[in-house]
Amino acid sequence: MTSQRPGAIIVGASSGIGASLAGELARRGYQLALLARRDAELEALATRLNGSGASDSPLARVYPHDVRDYDAAPALFAKILDDLGGAPLTLLVYVSGALPAGGPEVWPFEEQREMIETNLLGAMRWLDLGADYFARQGRGSLVGVSSVAGDRGRYGNSAYMASKAGLSVYLESLRYRLARRGVRVVTVKPGFVATRMIADKQPPRPLVISADAAARQMAEVCERGPEVVYVPARWGWIMRVVRAAPSFVMKRSKF
Repeated sequence: MTSQRPGAIIVGASSGIGASLAGELARRGYQLALLARRDAELEALATRLNGSGASDSPLARVYPHDVRDYDAAPALFAKILDDLGGAPLTLLVYVSGALPAGGPEVWPFEEQREMIETNLLGAMRWLDLGADYFARQGRGSLVGVSSVAGDRGRYGNSAYMASKAGLSVYLESLRYRLARRGVRVVTVKPGFVATRMIADKQPPRPLVISADAAARQMAEVCERGPEVVYVPARWGWIMRVVRAAPSFVMKRSKF
């Protein structure tokens, strides 16, 4: 039985913002393809979303996948399209991200490579697939979860900031390339979100929001609204100040 729900792919759906976003999109009427490395967590999420739904047309399907396995992505993308059974794919969201628990002064190259491969190269692989498909279809939305960390080089994890800066610029370029093809490209820049990624960090508590709160704001802009979004909105003003700060101030700051 073919579902009439539009299809959405969430890459990085097993926990945090990705899992919360899956719930939001399910409530908004999407049929979901959930991708991540942690298959047990994906299965648990899909079970919650599917509930007592018909097994021949589940609301959510799981696809265990490591985004660094770039060669496997095209075949997996094709399988997802086939599994949708004719339902239109209208949304692809890339949420996957890596931020290993390193120190402020030394970051092993292996950890830096993991961040670049996951946060940038994996995103490029999946966003490219979505871009080609949506351009042929003449509609669709690509959403990439970048970070306020990519707005300016600061003290701390240089590779993480570089990966997010690269993703933001890549998404901007896609936006210009696809604008005339009916494809929306959205860049989401969260601040501190209470996920595993910052579990070992100690950001100022007033600046931290829950993954559910972040997902609600993201779901609002997936198909309409602004194309560059700070989550929550106050981070747009915070980063405006940070970007304007002179170099001698940044050298003395650990923000």
